[in-house]
Amino acid sequence: MISRSVGAATVLFTGRAEGDLGHGGAFVAEVREDVAGRRRAVVDLPWTWVRQVHGDEVVRVDEPGGRAGTTADAAVTDQPGAALAVLTADCAPVALVSPQGSVGVVHAGWAGLLAGVVTAAVKELRDLGASDIAAVLGPCIHPECYEFGLDNLVDVTDRFGPSAASRTAAGSPALDLPAAVKVALAEHDVHEVDDVDVCTACSLGYYSWRARRETERQAAVVWQ
Repeated sequence: MISRSVGAATVLFTGRAEGDLGHGGAFVAEVREDVAGRRRAVVDLPWTWVRQVHGDEVVRVDEPGGRAGTTADAAVTDQPGAALAVLTADCAPVALVSPQGSVGVVHAGWAGLLAGVVTAAVKELRDLGASDIAAVLGPCIHPECYEFGLDNLVDVTDRFGPSAASRTAAGSPALDLPAAVKVALAEHDVHEVDDVDVCTACSLGYYSWRARRETERQAAVVWQ
């Protein structure tokens, strides 16, 4: 598990060692008790988790555990003790922290980036009074492992610039997901980005759908 302290906030990124923290997919409304137990072992606070659909919806959480299970790809709050979580197995988890007293978490795959999920999450934090925002970019697939179709790659590079394009270790066209996330953040004056620099496909310590067709999920959790 990777931990970061950012001001008054704590950011955690789990891995295989903490077990499957997923809830079974976008259409599952309840969390199994074994999963709930593993989540409590990570952080014993009420979790707000979202049913992710690679869109741009952001949940604003008004109390610990509020809006859990809402269909969205990001969550923000200014409430102490509210643990916000997204679940990943190659997409980029991004924690957002403001010293003005709010936090957020984003599930950012290529489709969500194009939909504007980072823009939407930062805007919601600004609406909560965040004038300064720092980000922590968690484990996600890296370009050396992320062969990507040229048509979709053109769409991403047209939106986020040439730094989003790369090559795999075998020389095929690839998406640099961390680079695209950083461009999206910088567009909204979020320049302080702590990248933990872990590839989920390369590292057996993390679940990866792309590399191993694993259906389990790790979590990114932020709270203050």
